[in-house]
Amino acid sequence: MTVLASGSKGNSAVVSTDRTHILVDAGLSCRELLRRLAVAGEDPGTLSAILITHEHQDHVAGLGVLARRLGIPVFLTEPTHRAWVRMLTPRSTMTYAQWLDRFAIEKAEKERALVAAATVPTYAPLGPAPADIAADLEAIAAISVEAAIFDPALNAPLLAVADIPDEPCELTATKPGETSAKSSLTPSKIDPTYLPAVEYFHSGTGFTIGDIDVCPFTIPHDAADPCGFVFSNMGIRFGLATDLGYMPPNVKSALRDVDLLLLESNHDLEMLKDGPYPWSVKQRVLSRVGHLSNFAAAEFLERDYDGCAHTIILGHLSESNNVPELARIAAEHAVGDRMRLLGNRIVLAQQHAPIDAITL
Repeated sequence: MTVLASGSKGNSAVVSTDRTHILVDAGLSCRELLRRLAVAGEDPGTLSAILITHEHQDHVAGLGVLARRLGIPVFLTEPTHRAWVRMLTPRSTMTYAQWLDRFAIEKAEKERALVAAATVPTYAPLGPAPADIAADLEAIAAISVEAAIFDPALNAPLLAVADIPDEPCELTATKPGETSAKSSLTPSKIDPTYLPAVEYFHSGTGFTIGDIDVCPFTIPHDAADPCGFVFSNMGIRFGLATDLGYMPPNVKSALRDVDLLLLESNHDLEMLKDGPYPWSVKQRVLSRVGHLSNFAAAEFLERDYDGCAHTIILGHLSESNNVPELARIAAEHAVGDRMRLLGNRIVLAQQHAPIDAITL
């Protein structure tokens, strides 16, 4: 495993065997991901797939561009895919005054069209009179516009989409009920939600990418369908659990008997409470769908961790509300006498540079 980046500004890691290379999350720009891969000695051309934990920007910022650039499939859950597409899909917003102006213009245009139609001789209509049709059209238009105004889903803010290439590429899309689908449509401008191929998985149901078995498990986080993973090959197991508000029983169970563990240790409780974040953000981070504190990570390592890992990587450390040494000390104290020369060593993942690859 190589952690390319870990933190609130972007997350990505590579899990590899001799045959298969999986990029877990793509939370940096395409250009930066390619640079980090080169620094880590990973050839982007050998990547087999991109695997996504959830749709938050620090995990998917470069997803579309990188997948299109490399032409590789993306594995994610269907709710995560839908949420990601919604983030990148433009949505119009309209004030009530703007709606009144638009409705007045449309009404005037319909009236002019009706006047023009009345000057042309026609046979007696078999259906409703033109006045009735006009009234129906106006009512339908009003209802449709009002629905768009007051439906918060239609008025969700559009996130900035950056690093999208100008050149067209062959599109594929996923149809309802299918795990993957393809299309030969080639638009003049790249659709930011286009992915070369999409493969859906379900939390709790294992699947295989190349020669790596992947077991996804649900984690408590404020996303559509967030997941952690255990990767297995030839009896070696890697566990990954970041972006979770607490450690529920299913996560504790999934992380038993792993040889390598990437675990979140996001913040120091006192630093977060006294830090620069608005109170609403502090509440989110501290909630049961937020992020693990140093204390919560240490509590798991002390009470529920079985001591089997060769290396424990502490990840997603906050730059504003944590100090790496605080996270390390808390974890080392929690592991206690299970620390030994060749096992349970603590490594800190970094935001701005890859860590050295850990090979088992």
